[in-house]
Amino acid sequence: MKAAILEAPNMISVKEFEMPEINENEALLKVKSCAVCGSDVRIFHYGNDRVRFPAVIGHEVSGEIVRIGKNVTKVKTGDRIALGADVPCGECYWCMNGMGTNCSINYAIGYQFAGGFQEYMVLNETTLSYGPVTKIPDTMSFEAASLAEPLACALNGLELAQFAPGKSLAVIGLGPIGCMMLELSKMYGTEQVFAIQRSKKRLDMARSFRDDARFIASEDEDPVSVVMRETNGEGVDCVVTTAGTTAAQEQAIRMVRHRGYVNLFGGLKDQPKLSIDSNIIHYRECYVMGSHGSLPRHHALAVSLIAQGVVSAEKYISQRFPLTDINAAFEYHEKRGGLKVVVSPN
Repeated sequence: MKAAILEAPNMISVKEFEMPEINENEALLKVKSCAVCGSDVRIFHYGNDRVRFPAVIGHEVSGEIVRIGKNVTKVKTGDRIALGADVPCGECYWCMNGMGTNCSINYAIGYQFAGGFQEYMVLNETTLSYGPVTKIPDTMSFEAASLAEPLACALNGLELAQFAPGKSLAVIGLGPIGCMMLELSKMYGTEQVFAIQRSKKRLDMARSFRDDARFIASEDEDPVSVVMRETNGEGVDCVVTTAGTTAAQEQAIRMVRHRGYVNLFGGLKDQPKLSIDSNIIHYRECYVMGSHGSLPRHHALAVSLIAQGVVSAEKYISQRFPLTDINAAFEYHEKRGGLKVVVSPN
């Protein structure tokens, strides 16, 4: 079988290996689709504290179960499944109280556990016992199913920001997660939505996901001024920064409504430190928080929403690459020519 091996930062190559063996508590997945996430590209360039070289990364995965151990009951041979990234350990305080994204060990597919940029991958006992392993319907493509992972993260982000029907929303950054936020806002019945993006090209890509939103090109207009003007000086109930920039986070805090929520969703890399006027938080009594990853229940809901057509997963796929062209897939992602890049190992 073939696997893309990350040997060191900026060194990934496809090599041949023997088929992996499984024990009585594991299952073997034939990977059908593994989408590229921005965090995969960051690991490729900079490594990660949870990734030990040589490693197989990739966590937006779907495929078919081809073998199971004798003690495995969660899946059976022939099952079509999607995987989430975050795997609760099932034993620490956070996991036992339903908050596995704060797990003290912080297991994840494509980090401590080998990921999906390979033809076959082992689902270990922890993943099968506690992880986001979700069966998908026969009508769902494997490519669409692999996008349940980022959708689950979007669901977790809105949930933690106390988003609910009737609330207004601003999304800063219209990459795949930002566009998913726009689609989800329709499910919530949200009427007032601001969609903010610096690049006009990316802004135009996002229009098809919610054409009645107020789209703001931040290179032409000050998004804070626009939002405050069009909300009669009130601001919005929920602001999500899916762009990983300090500027986006500072703008978010300035446009949130009294008692509103700011979710600093996008992590920062090589950005200046955040500088905020804490009096805004003080006098508006607003909440500034963050979210990352998702729980297995979010992943199951994400699969359901894709199956129902609430989120048009296949619309996000801009390019496809075979596993042997993994470097080209990463390069395409970094050029931001589209939204999602899918790698097909088989």
